[in-house]
Amino acid sequence: MVAAHQTPLGQFRARQKRQGLMRLEVQVRKDDAALVRNIAKALSDPEREEAVRNLLSARFGAPGSVGLKALLAAAPLDGIDLERPTDPGRAIDL
Repeated sequence: MVAAHQTPLGQFRARQKRQGLMRLEVQVRKDDAALVRNIAKALSDPEREEAVRNLLSARFGAPGSVGLKALLAAAPLDGIDLERPTDPGRAIDL
């Protein structure tokens, strides 16, 4: 869309996007609204953003993708017999 034909709201949102900001809407309980607002303010404060981001990421961040090898290494395998029997089963005539 040509900039001359954009609405002021569209221009504002495009400017915000260029600055790396994203519009986000969340629904929380009434009691938690002030808490979420304070978290958003802390994340936008240059003096506190790094500490807040690290704290939130450590507590609520998504776990990194774990490969099968790491998943198996972390599995509790105590008391599980991992040896396969060598019995070939029944004899088959081909």
